[in-house]
Amino acid sequence: MPTAATTLMLNDGRAMPQLGFGTWQIPADAAEGAVATALDLGYRLVDTAAIYGNEEGVGAALAAHRDVWLTTKIWNDSQGYDRTLRAMDKSLARLGRDQVDLVLIHWPCPDRGLYLETWRALVALRDAGKARSIGVSNFRSDELRAVSDATGVVPAVNQIELHPRFQQRDLRSIHAELGIVNQSWSPLGQGALLSDPAIAEIARQAGTTPAAVLLRWHLQHGLATIPKASSRSHMAANLAALDVMLSDEQMKRIDALDSPDGRIGPDPAQFG
Repeated sequence: MPTAATTLMLNDGRAMPQLGFGTWQIPADAAEGAVATALDLGYRLVDTAAIYGNEEGVGAALAAHRDVWLTTKIWNDSQGYDRTLRAMDKSLARLGRDQVDLVLIHWPCPDRGLYLETWRALVALRDAGKARSIGVSNFRSDELRAVSDATGVVPAVNQIELHPRFQQRDLRSIHAELGIVNQSWSPLGQGALLSDPAIAEIARQAGTTPAAVLLRWHLQHGLATIPKASSRSHMAANLAALDVMLSDEQMKRIDALDSPDGRIGPDPAQFG
């Protein structure tokens, strides 16, 4: 059984598993069982968030697995310095622990004008030992530069929508410049790419599944990713990406799927 042990080095000197297990849309009453199954298969990173409503189940599954990387996120309504500190304490209580490996600002919510003081709160949480690493999610280049310039602390991770139909190449170049690890959400295009003819053909060539091909594309580009799956078979299919290697020609065929209108999720410029 493979173990999701491949890691990426963060700018704070910590090694984060490259392939993790996402829990978005996993109901609260199913979260403990789903995470337990993922751990049994070999996953060593679990991603949750306050807004998912499943932190208690995730925490219960991880109670005896403190060696597994745990990420959570501060929701939009909790932005602002003091609110962020209180929100983190509530998340920790639900998770049943006094520290997480990584906490992210879930969305920048630029119209609220609070992401900078929210980032200052995350720095304070890191310094207090409540989060070992800190980062952001759905931030754009100007927002990444703003928090880095104002505090001298560059986010370790930016978790963004990224898949072959929406490759975010300009933002990835900013990540490379600033030393930020790119973590992809919706790496399978919310399932839409699983039936793409090019992906299906490459999967046949490689003797694997379309899901493994898509996730391998992320891994070979040096991206971290957190696919969500509810069934054991889908979790295993995703983990099989660790056993696949795509050729340069196959990678280029997938690179060619990029589309200017490929975004599936909300636009960070307007959301929140």
